[in-house]
Amino acid sequence: MFFNHWGCYKMNEYQAVGMATGWGSLLQDERQLEELARQAVDRALAEGVLLRTSQEPSSSNVVSYAPFTLFPSLVPSALLEQAYAVQMDFNLLVDAVSQNAAFLEQTLSSTIKRDDYTARLFDIHKQVLKEGIAQTVFLGLNRSDYMFQHNADGSPALKQIEINTISASFGGLASRTPAVHRHVLNVLSKTKEAAKILSNNPSEGLALGIAKAWELYGSANALVLLIAQEKERNIFDQRAIENELLARNIHVIRRRFEDVFEKGSLDQDRRLFMDGQEVAVVYFRDGYMPSQYSQQNWEARLLLERSCAVKCPDIATQLAGTKKVQQELSRVGMLEVLLPGQPQAVARLRATFAGLYSLDMGEEGDQAIAKALAAPSRFVLKPQREGGGNNLYGEEMVQALEQLKDSEERASYILMEKIEPEPFGNCLLRPGSPTRVDQCISELGIFGVYVRQGKTLVMNKHVGHLLRTKAIVHADGGVAAGVAVLDNPYPV
Repeated sequence: MFFNHWGCYKMNEYQAVGMATGWGSLLQDERQLEELARQAVDRALAEGVLLRTSQEPSSSNVVSYAPFTLFPSLVPSALLEQAYAVQMDFNLLVDAVSQNAAFLEQTLSSTIKRDDYTARLFDIHKQVLKEGIAQTVFLGLNRSDYMFQHNADGSPALKQIEINTISASFGGLASRTPAVHRHVLNVLSKTKEAAKILSNNPSEGLALGIAKAWELYGSANALVLLIAQEKERNIFDQRAIENELLARNIHVIRRRFEDVFEKGSLDQDRRLFMDGQEVAVVYFRDGYMPSQYSQQNWEARLLLERSCAVKCPDIATQLAGTKKVQQELSRVGMLEVLLPGQPQAVARLRATFAGLYSLDMGEEGDQAIAKALAAPSRFVLKPQREGGGNNLYGEEMVQALEQLKDSEERASYILMEKIEPEPFGNCLLRPGSPTRVDQCISELGIFGVYVRQGKTLVMNKHVGHLLRTKAIVHADGGVAAGVAVLDNPYPV
C-alpha cells in the first residue's frame, strides 16, 4: 500500500492526477489561475459558500464568499479512512469522559485553580450534579481534527490536534464546497479528477442527531433553541442545519444568552421554556470562549444546564473537550480505564495521539518545560481555549515558559509535540486578496454524532468531513479566526 511508501510512491500517485507535485503545472500559469479564480468564486457564491461581512456581521444585506482553496488538496486515502474509522471510538470516549465525574474532577483540579473560565464551567458542572441531572437524553455533535505528520521515512501519519465538543462548525458550508472544486476541474476538462471529489453533507448528519434527541425528548410541540451570537458572520453554516430540521417539521428559534437570561424559565419539572414555548434541545453556537460570558450569560448557562432539555453539549461534555482532558487521555493505561474491554477501540484511538505533556507543578511538569526550552521548534504551548489563535510557538512559547515555569499558573496550559506536515502549493481565495500560490498545510476534521438515552447509546456515527488549509506562515487559527480556508480532500 502507498501508505507505507508515501515518499517514493508519491510521484506515481501525483502523476495519476496528471501533475508532478499536486496541481504543480497548473499553479504556474498566472493568467489561467486568475480566470479560474473568477469562475470558482462565482460558483462558490452560487452554491451558498457564504459569510456575512466583517463590516456588517449582524445583517445578511451584504454577504461575501467564505474563503476557500482554488484546488482540492491531496490527502492519502488511507489516512482519510483511518480518521473515519476512529470517529465512533472518539464519540464513545467523549461520552464516557462526560459521565465520569471523578475523572473530570481529578483531571481538572490543577487547571481550575489557575484558569477562571474553566473553573466557572466546572462550578456549573458541580451545581448540576449536586441538584441531580434533569436531562435524560444526551446529544454529542463533535469534530475531531487531525494533521498529517510527515515522518522521517517519508510516510504520513494521522495525528489528532484536538476534539471540538462545542459549536463544531462548518458542517453546513463543507457540504457546499465539493461542487465548487468539481466545477474548477471540469473547466480544466479534468472530468475524471472531478468525479473523485467526495460528496459530503455533514449538516444533514448533524441535523439527524438533533432530530433524534428531539424525538426522544418526546414533546411534539417543543422547539430547538439555538444559542447564537449577536454578531454571527457564519450564519449560513448554521442555517444549513436549521433548514434540515425544518424539513423534518422541527422548528428552531435563535436566541442569545441575554434573551435566555431575560425570558427563559423552568417549570416545577425543570422543563425549559423560552417565550412561553417548551424547548426540547439546546444547541450551542456560542459559549465556547471566556469573552462570550458576562455575569448574565453565566446565569443563563446555569439555567439551561439545570433544565431537562437536551443540551448540545451539556456542561460535562464541554469539559471533556478541554486540552487538559486531551493530555490526560494520552497517559499510559487511561483509555483502558475509560473504555474497559475495548482493546481495538483503544488501539485505534492511541494511534492518533501526538505527544502530550502535563505542566502541573512537580517533576513531570519540570521535565516537560525543560524539553520544550531545549527544542522549542518541536513543541506548541496550548491554553484551555477554543476558537483558534490561542496557541504559542517558537520564541513566544519560550518567553511564556520562562515566565510561567516557577508559577502555578503553568498548570492551566499543556505542552504538545508539534505536528510537522509536508507543505504543498495551492491558491487561497479570499475577498479582496490577489490570486497567488502559497505553500500550505491542511487540517482534516471528521464530524461525529451520538445520542444516548439514560445509559443506552441509540446513535453513534460519523457524518462527514471538513478539510481546512492554511498558508504555512500562519502557525495557528481556524477559518473563523481568518487564517485557514475551506478545502476538499482529493484522495490519492
